[in-house]
Amino acid sequence: MTRFRSSFFVFLLLAGCASSSGVPAGSIAQPDIAAAYIPLHNGNALSHAEGAAVVIAPGIAVTNSHNHDLVPPDRMIGQARDYDLLFFRDTRTARVATAEPELGSAVEAYGQGVDGDLRAAEGVVRSIETCSGCVAPAYFVFAGNAGPGFSGGPVLDPAGRLIGIIFGYKTQGTERLIYAYPMSRVRAELSALTEPPK
Repeated sequence: MTRFRSSFFVFLLLAGCASSSGVPAGSIAQPDIAAAYIPLHNGNALSHAEGAAVVIAPGIAVTNSHNHDLVPPDRMIGQARDYDLLFFRDTRTARVATAEPELGSAVEAYGQGVDGDLRAAEGVVRSIETCSGCVAPAYFVFAGNAGPGFSGGPVLDPAGRLIGIIFGYKTQGTERLIYAYPMSRVRAELSALTEPPK
């Protein structure tokens, strides 16, 4: 299965809910991630939405396609065809260290609270889902306390390296499962948008 946007979209939206998830975070401890992190906000008298984005290459940031209302249209590069990823231009030139998720590894994630405050969440990688014929894993799942406002936010490994971009969650019993795209998938989708066809 590769069309996650259609199958996960109903229960996995993370932006625009009424309560904050995670715990308050004064700052992001890793300087390169702090420099690459972009809070996203759109609010008016009728509604508001929070989300996040991350600079993944000089001048290029990523968030979720379902956050498109939080990104100025003139900055958009494009959206992935089969994944909930949107790439846009940004003036930041941060360079972040990346890695791939590992089963059983502790992770830390960042997102935005309803008041625009930085939030943090911790968890443990439970599964890494592959797809037939894919060049990169489709997504990974970690159990943790992320939720609304973490959409498009970074997931870090214990060394502080960027391993993924959150796109959704669901509550299963008493546990919350968070879904994220590994950086190999994010890079593959960016390449599909920016490289000329062969």
